[in-house]
Amino acid sequence: MAATSVLFTATPVARLTTTTPSSSRRNINFAVVRCMSQDQQSSPAPKKASTKFSDVLAFSGPAPERINGRLAMIGFVSALAVELSSGQDVLSQISNGGVPVFVATSVVLSLASLVPLFKGVRAESKSNGLMTSDAELWNGRVAMLGLVALAITEYVKGSALV
Repeated sequence: MAATSVLFTATPVARLTTTTPSSSRRNINFAVVRCMSQDQQSSPAPKKASTKFSDVLAFSGPAPERINGRLAMIGFVSALAVELSSGQDVLSQISNGGVPVFVATSVVLSLASLVPLFKGVRAESKSNGLMTSDAELWNGRVAMLGLVALAITEYVKGSALV
């Protein structure tokens, strides 16, 4: 059985005025209100997301922050993993051949992130439970800050952090 919610709206219909017996000379106002039920399921459907290239990749569009966050999450974890295994700091990882790997990862991840957006699928529609689209955005933001902080800390310290 499907549950429906009902919204009651009150609409003023008329205002009635009566007078009391002439001894008190007071007017009493009555308002007549008609209540009707209105089904909330008749609300308009949400607007479909735009799949235009300029809208998807706009500054405030869905792609830039999500792709940058995903790249930062992968970059932060891989930078720490390489640093733990080989002892190289982030800047030496980049200078010792890390750029082609970064470019390849960026292209693959960007294409994998853009294909659903161009099909009209949004991350918000697929998120539920613990792994939500908002959590992904916050994790990406923290990873961006962490990757920059790691590089600056290692530059100031002059050696690998770990």
